[in-house]
Amino acid sequence: MSVKLPKRLSSKKKKSPKDNAQAELLQKLGLEAFRTAPLDPASMLDISTWTLENQAPLEPKELPNAFLQHLWLLSQDARSPCLKSDLLNNSNKSPEEIINCFGEESQYAINPLDLITAVFMSANTFLQQEMVMRMVQCQFAVPLVLPSIDPEEPSRFLLWPLRGVVSQWKTPFLDKNRKVQEGDLASTYMPLVSCVKLGHCGVSKSQVLNHITSGLKSCNQTFLHRGMVGGQLPRRLSNGLVEVGWYPPTGDTARDNFPVPVVMSNLRGDASTHEKCLSLLCQASSALIVFCGNLGEKDKQVLASCKDMASKVILIDVSDTEKNKNNVLGFVGLSLEEGMGLPKGSVLQGKALNEEELANMLFNTLKDLLPDLRLVTLEVAAKLAVELGLNVDEGAVCKKAMVTAEEVLKGLDEGSAQFRERQLPLQGPLWSRLADIEKKESKQRKEGKEINPQLQKEKKDILVELSSYKMTPAMKIFTDALFTTDRMERTYFLSWMKMRLQQKQTENQNSPQDLFTNLQTEKKDGMPEHSDDCKNGANDNLEDSDSFCTDSTFEEEKNEGQPENGELQVFDQQFENEQELEHILHNCQEKQQDEPELTLATSDSTSPFKQKTCKDVFPPQIDWCSQPFEPDPSSLGLEHFLREMGLIFELTHINPGSGSHNVLRLPSLAADLLLYGIPLELMDGDASNIPIHWLGCVFAELRRRLPEEQCRTRVLTSLGVHHARNAEVLSALFGVKFPVERKRSTKGVYMVALCLPDNLRKEMEYDFLFLIDVEGLCSISQDNKRNAQIHDNEMATVATGLSDVLMQNISSNASYEFETDFPVIVNALLRIKEHGSMPNCQLLVQDEGINSLLQASQLRRVSETLQTETGYRGTNNCDKQYTKTTGSMTCVKGPWSNMSLSEPVDTQYTKAILKLKKNLFEALKKCAAKSEATGLPEFMIRLCAVWDAVKAESFSIGLQNTDMALAFSLLCTELSQLEDSFLEHMESWLMGATQKIFSTNANDLDAAKQNGLLSELKDEAREEVKTEVDKLRSNVEAYLMKEDLFKVSTERFRQILMSNISYRQERVTEEIIQRLETVKERHCCSTQLKKFETLLEKEQESTLHALVENSKSTKGLLQDAKLEEEFESVWSMTLSNFDFRHSETDDITVRVTDILRRNLISRGLQKHMEKIEVIGQNQTSSFQVYDEHFGYRSRLKHMFEDNNRLQRLEAQQIACSVMEEYNQFVADKSILPADFSDSYITEMLENVEKALKEKPMEIRSAFEVDLKVYLCSSACQDFQKLHDRYAKDRELLTCITANRSMYLAEFMYQFRKRDQCQRVAQAFTSMVIKPTVLDYIYRPLGMRIIEEIRAKEQQYQSPHVFNQSLLEELIKEDHFESFLEYLLSYDNFRLRKIQETVVAHLYESTNLDKWRHQGLGEIVGKIAAAVSQTVEGTNGVLSDTKPLLEKVCLTLERDGVLDVSRASLDGPLFSITTEWDRFVTCLMELLAAMRLDFAQEFSQNVDIPQLLNCLPIQPQHSLFNRVRGCDKQCPLCRAPCEVEEMGHEVHRTLLHRPKGMLPYDICSVSCSSCPESMIQGNPGMNKETQNTCVAGRDLHSIHSGWNISPEDPSSHTPSAYWRYVLVRFNDKFAKEYEKKPAKIPEEWKDITEEDALCSLKEAFLIRQC
Repeated sequence: MSVKLPKRLSSKKKKSPKDNAQAELLQKLGLEAFRTAPLDPASMLDISTWTLENQAPLEPKELPNAFLQHLWLLSQDARSPCLKSDLLNNSNKSPEEIINCFGEESQYAINPLDLITAVFMSANTFLQQEMVMRMVQCQFAVPLVLPSIDPEEPSRFLLWPLRGVVSQWKTPFLDKNRKVQEGDLASTYMPLVSCVKLGHCGVSKSQVLNHITSGLKSCNQTFLHRGMVGGQLPRRLSNGLVEVGWYPPTGDTARDNFPVPVVMSNLRGDASTHEKCLSLLCQASSALIVFCGNLGEKDKQVLASCKDMASKVILIDVSDTEKNKNNVLGFVGLSLEEGMGLPKGSVLQGKALNEEELANMLFNTLKDLLPDLRLVTLEVAAKLAVELGLNVDEGAVCKKAMVTAEEVLKGLDEGSAQFRERQLPLQGPLWSRLADIEKKESKQRKEGKEINPQLQKEKKDILVELSSYKMTPAMKIFTDALFTTDRMERTYFLSWMKMRLQQKQTENQNSPQDLFTNLQTEKKDGMPEHSDDCKNGANDNLEDSDSFCTDSTFEEEKNEGQPENGELQVFDQQFENEQELEHILHNCQEKQQDEPELTLATSDSTSPFKQKTCKDVFPPQIDWCSQPFEPDPSSLGLEHFLREMGLIFELTHINPGSGSHNVLRLPSLAADLLLYGIPLELMDGDASNIPIHWLGCVFAELRRRLPEEQCRTRVLTSLGVHHARNAEVLSALFGVKFPVERKRSTKGVYMVALCLPDNLRKEMEYDFLFLIDVEGLCSISQDNKRNAQIHDNEMATVATGLSDVLMQNISSNASYEFETDFPVIVNALLRIKEHGSMPNCQLLVQDEGINSLLQASQLRRVSETLQTETGYRGTNNCDKQYTKTTGSMTCVKGPWSNMSLSEPVDTQYTKAILKLKKNLFEALKKCAAKSEATGLPEFMIRLCAVWDAVKAESFSIGLQNTDMALAFSLLCTELSQLEDSFLEHMESWLMGATQKIFSTNANDLDAAKQNGLLSELKDEAREEVKTEVDKLRSNVEAYLMKEDLFKVSTERFRQILMSNISYRQERVTEEIIQRLETVKERHCCSTQLKKFETLLEKEQESTLHALVENSKSTKGLLQDAKLEEEFESVWSMTLSNFDFRHSETDDITVRVTDILRRNLISRGLQKHMEKIEVIGQNQTSSFQVYDEHFGYRSRLKHMFEDNNRLQRLEAQQIACSVMEEYNQFVADKSILPADFSDSYITEMLENVEKALKEKPMEIRSAFEVDLKVYLCSSACQDFQKLHDRYAKDRELLTCITANRSMYLAEFMYQFRKRDQCQRVAQAFTSMVIKPTVLDYIYRPLGMRIIEEIRAKEQQYQSPHVFNQSLLEELIKEDHFESFLEYLLSYDNFRLRKIQETVVAHLYESTNLDKWRHQGLGEIVGKIAAAVSQTVEGTNGVLSDTKPLLEKVCLTLERDGVLDVSRASLDGPLFSITTEWDRFVTCLMELLAAMRLDFAQEFSQNVDIPQLLNCLPIQPQHSLFNRVRGCDKQCPLCRAPCEVEEMGHEVHRTLLHRPKGMLPYDICSVSCSSCPESMIQGNPGMNKETQNTCVAGRDLHSIHSGWNISPEDPSSHTPSAYWRYVLVRFNDKFAKEYEKKPAKIPEEWKDITEEDALCSLKEAFLIRQC
């Protein structure tokens, strides 16, 4: 469509939906408004036509437009509901939650089926047809029954959209009479296989259908399923939707699953909830596939009704066995077969199968059934839908339009040629002969000859005969139908005309002669013949099969006894077709006769109507041509009727006064159709004539309707031969509808007008885009070959002459057309170039074959040779601007080359078509640089001028000359090669000049030297280009003189070629000089940039060092904001200190003056304009206020106030305030790292006006003007300095400003790396180095302390000596607590005594500090040496610190003295990449700091106990182990064993302890084993106990490991020691043990301390002896 109409195409508004979930979904998609005013095809202008990007939707409301846009691009992801969003992850949300918040957090906003359903609900029937056509091209399923948004309203059967889907197919059988069939989806007889679901099942029936239709090797995505993007989301709109997929065979047995076209339908949702749709599918389908899940009682009833209604039913059991036990109401304990009463084996078992396996099984079943399936049409299904209560989209308006179209085409069955002769007579031989006569007259006038009288007489006779024309009935009905005010009716009428004419062409292709030959062959092979009844049935229903629009009821059969119900009727085809399909299918299918055939559920009720199956009916076929298709010259199209309409009006100028009122209204009608998108024929290619008066009136009417300022036009033409599919290409690009001449040979030049949207008009600089399509170029003509060639050249010349941009369309059959078709395009370009204009040429190649690319290369060379305008010779490469452009060629493998809809669209088509559109729009933009867009009158003048030149053949190249085009193409190839050599030479020269410039000393940037070198190179470049171009001219001259073809028109071709060469010389010279300046400036900028970066790096280094030191001392993490502040300080300082190159002559005074002039004009102060002439002059004094600044009344009012002193003072204060503000303004702008901008002056003037407005005074405008002039003069001086500083290095400043963020990132990175380096070094020091140092220092301290103590204290020589010293010390201390601790905690007591000795010794010793300092110095030296060994060869090298640190540790462990703990190195902490030498520096600094800290710590007083606990070897424990002795204790008194020999077996103690010194529970044996002395010392023993005691000689037998001998009670040794102690502390022992004091013999009380010590010494002396 071209232009949006004021009124939409809907005849009545739709009702608003009720408030429900479906309406809410439409609202969220932004489609609620289109329920009352539906989208129409004109809406696609804004959605697709002007869109150059394949944009992804950002929010749900953009999804419908994205779907339509991607669908128009035939993109495979058109149905995707994915939003381009980085929002929250919804993996943890349920589908319902995702839907409820899809506008906020979901990437998949909606189920794709709901999206498609919503768009179809919001579109009118004509847009639905466009959508369906493209969806089928993409091999998507399309809606057949659309559910209603209001549950109370019935669903809608979409028949009209399916009528536009046309495809060809071919059966995969070799036959000499094999034909290709063509038909549309609505009226073609085919098997219809429907698929429904009952109950819940886990199998995706849509995925099963996809596998069936596409084969098991590769699965297409015709039907959306839950495994696709968004398919898992719940459906809200599409439940009850019936989709269909069409699968016409291609003839390739490897690809085709079915030998005949098959339609698959799919009911969405559970079939039990959509009874009407289920009934429709049951009765309309050839076979019904039912996926049976877990069925309930209602499902059982529905299934039974399906069995009764459907002709063939295929049941598949996909139920869940476990769930079925609990949920199935009517089938408990029964299988599906048993529950339904079906024969065994009639249900396919799919419980354990996946989708692919199930599809394979179902596919085999369908192949077996295919010959027996009846054929149906969707037209007939629509009738049944009406009876079931569904709405059908083809209403009364559609039917009325269909009837009108039938009336127009009445008589067409007799033949297209006869119909054209009777109903369209103006397109006959008279019109063609009149065109020939006018051309001959034009040639004679051009040659200055008199007009031939015979020609004049013949022309007069023709005009007389034409003047008697009366409008035919067909044309009268046709024009009346177009004059209707109901736009929807007119649209239906035009559509019916196109479809009816297309169907008639298809019927004509089905030749009865070919069919008869096939039938004869088949009958000879023994094919069975059908009965006469079958033939009669077919003939009875033949008329109805051609019906266009469905009625609300079925037509009744004429057979008697026929019931009047709504069962589906399948209309019979011709008898011949029956035998043909039977022959095909029996050849296709190899059945195994011995294998039992699967029994399927069929209807029990037999229909009285005769049903035809695939074995009975099949349409005839047409040859599938691999060569370029040649259209039928006798065919008829809608364009013939429109052409006749124009010729009828043209007759009014031949015979004035003959036109009726309606005839005079035809230009208005044509303008209306043109704005609506119906093409206007500019040139009748069959007669090779242009109805100038008709077109002039149409354009005049078009101009009258449009505003004058909205009539700027540009012209884009698609020029290609007849099988290049120009119409389809323009339709793919812009969505327009041109006559498609797939089966017609209509020649003509057609035009469609597209109105640009407001946002593009300013950018493109025009209002209307005229698209011109050349149809029938180089096709078969009814005339002779000579006339056809002339007509082709005339059409191509006219179309090229009208074009601003010419798209040269090269088809995929370029090899067949080069010799005959290629010259037509080249000659057209040569003629238009000679005529004085040349369009911008773009190339479209439809495949990448060698022939197509060669032809494209030849055309590109010709176009480049002829295009010498500056605006058309650019390129995107700024460094090689004079090289040839190759970016105007685009390869698009379009779907228009596919013969069948089963062939997939090329995967790169979407990108390619967008690229082509971008190239075309870029070319249209470039046209503005060449010329302004013309209006409608200028377009008409242009058309007349080109047509006059064509009629008179005012060209040096004749209309029949083909050799010249081929020769010129070869010449262009030769010239292109010469130019390539020339450009390569100049490129080589430029490389040498570049090296000269860059070899200049980087430090020497003196302007004079640089300019001198540049001037020298420029002169050299001009001379070099001139020399090479002279060689080029000589070669071209020699070529022209060598070729005989060019000798006739040598001067003309020399002019073209020399103009091209001169242009090339000018462009190359200009661009070489420009590149030299660029190279010189680049060299200067790169040098300046290096200087700037060096200065910046120096400033950054000092700042970074300070920041790292601060971070090390504070141990805090510096935030990014603080780093940015530090960098800003460094950046400002660097810019202020950098020496920018000063400007030479660029004065800003003119710019400032111009800004002030515009300001004064805008404020109405033009009378003061002469004052601005002083701007730029030096100002020696400050601004002064004069009396002239005040008006006469103001001065008179203040006359007596001291001569207006106060008034002048107030004005002076305002001026001073403004000046202060100005000074601050200049200061602020000067510190910015930016060049002077015009906005500075504008802002300054606005500040002045604001200040004067804030303090109103009775002052004249002269004050404002003088103040502004004064400030502008000051600004010229102040800002000139700023401009001079930056002007020369403006690009450098732009570069460094643009890279500021990069420098900041580098600054922050360097700090973070250094800070990280510092922190890792600290971590290594604290986690590895410090523990190693402490271990090295403190590990030997323990042994040194032990050695000192043993040398000084003799009691630590042996256990006996130590024990004796302890006992002596105890008796001397005379403390009961010490004795008690000794007796009860023997080991702890000894260890405490030893620790006290060690602590006392360390407090007295001075060696501890010396040892620690000595160890510290040794270990630090070792570490420093180990680190230094790893530094070699790592200066400035980035390294991983972890292996280097491990190397340091290994070096320290090499001598075996140190044991370094490397466990902490295993983590990621130390795996950083940094400069190792920098890391070593940090490490050595930390090592020195650590040594200083330890030295200070060692010099301070030490806590000895804490130190001892930290030592690896603790002295007290070592000494204790040396004097510990045997751990065994006497079993009677717990006295320690005194035997020192290692490994002794018999233990002995010297000093047994009396029983009273120990509590009873300590003794481990009975008192009967005690020596006598102990018994006596135990008053607790009575007589009876004593009687139980055994003799002392029996103790050894009881305690064999101990040598215990009885003691003499009267002896004082050696037990006198403990007897003394017991006597001394008897009461305390008793109190401690809570028992009575022991009865002590009297003689024990006589023992003194000295006796005890003597007995102790005696005992240990005896031990030593």
